[in-house]
Amino acid sequence: MEELIKLVTQKVGISPDQAQATVQVVLKFLKDKLPKPVAGQIDKALGLSGGDPAQGVAKKLGGLLGKK
Repeated sequence: MEELIKLVTQKVGISPDQAQATVQVVLKFLKDKLPKPVAGQIDKALGLSGGDPAQGVAKKLGGLLGKK
């Protein structure tokens, strides 16, 4: 999740604290709207529930935000 927070900080130009709050709000929104099995994959992909952070959503979202 740290990688995602850092990416948001760089791309949007906000402080790390603001980026962290933003990421948490977006993740909660997504997990509330998605079916439970899919929502659980978000935590796993971000390394929040034993998943591999190197394969996390942050890396996948990087391409969407212009990071290569």
